[in-house]
Amino acid sequence: MAAGFLNKATPPHVFTLVTAAAASTLSMNVFLPSLPGMARHFDAEYAVVQLAVSLYLAATAILQLFIGPASDRFGRRPVMLFCFALFILGTVAALYAPTIELLLACRLLQASSAAGMVLSRAIVRDTVEAAEAASKIGYITMGTSLVPMIGPIIGGFLDEFYGWHATFLLMLAAGLFAFAIVWLDLGETNRQKSSSFAAQFRTYPEVVGSRRFWGYTLTAASTSGVFFAFLGGGPYISSEILHLTPSQYGLYFAIVSIGYMLGNFMSGRFSRTVGINRMMLYGNVVTVLGMMLSIALFWSGYNHPLSLFGPVFFVGVGNGVTLPNANAGIVSVSSHLAGSASGLGGALQIGGGAVLAVVAGALLTPETGPYPLLWVMLLSALAGALFTLYVMWVSRHPGKEA
Repeated sequence: MAAGFLNKATPPHVFTLVTAAAASTLSMNVFLPSLPGMARHFDAEYAVVQLAVSLYLAATAILQLFIGPASDRFGRRPVMLFCFALFILGTVAALYAPTIELLLACRLLQASSAAGMVLSRAIVRDTVEAAEAASKIGYITMGTSLVPMIGPIIGGFLDEFYGWHATFLLMLAAGLFAFAIVWLDLGETNRQKSSSFAAQFRTYPEVVGSRRFWGYTLTAASTSGVFFAFLGGGPYISSEILHLTPSQYGLYFAIVSIGYMLGNFMSGRFSRTVGINRMMLYGNVVTVLGMMLSIALFWSGYNHPLSLFGPVFFVGVGNGVTLPNANAGIVSVSSHLAGSASGLGGALQIGGGAVLAVVAGALLTPETGPYPLLWVMLLSALAGALFTLYVMWVSRHPGKEA
């Protein structure tokens, strides 16, 4: 049945899924330019205010473990609406938070918007087959990839003219809009609800016992880990080694976002015909070649921003090709556990990537140059390719699947 917009009797429109997924991304990064102003407002150390980012990511990873099973038990629609209601509540409370501690608590509530990303993948798997799911997830991710590219720019202007509260007002508007669109367009797509919430958690061993699940999840974690490592170490290299200003870093970062959008488009265009496993392998190969090029350029003495951001364009392309297919694979391991698989896979993906971000940032010093970051990124990309080959091997030997 074709999707009809604002018609709950048909599968949700792709615009609805993009809106729900983008709200989570927006709340993650739109307020980043406001962090110094927030530190001054609350008279707090900058490192404490930065917890508004790291705590949000940690809560997002943990919540995904519960959002998926809850949607398998109670349905995608009620869980999505409940989570966005919590997000709206947390955002309103953040606007009036008198202390930084209360603001951080509000950020934990805002992390419930992770339902938008987790459940959009599960909803796609509810309504289409695995190959088409990778294509549709690719288009959804392409739409949401605009947010991290323009979010900090919009947030910077809002903060400059109206103060940090304006960025949270924008989050509130996005949350209200997402809630309204989901209410009007998203019917229930989960036709195989589990018997109880406890029973749903007891099915986790079925997911965890699947070798294909681990292959797809570790592919996604390794692939996204390349990008997370870049987020952790890229700003340091840009400022301390390449001597870029924050605005110049933002402009160069757009190169990565454009690559990611291109990769998402290629995933949406070709996954159905090429197949998700081969698309994952192609994406990882592109990422590996990009990182080898960056290492070669710096080793040859070309200490230019494009020696970093030019090759990282291919990291964006590789991520854009690999991740939609890996996520489609995660939720296709067992159709009746799509929500649980999406939640657990997403938690492991974010958690693993965040660890690599910390590692990359910790290894960098002015003496080391950019090489620790570049090697971490290259090794992570190689791991992604190896895990993809493992998935392909398991797929060719069904008897090897646990």
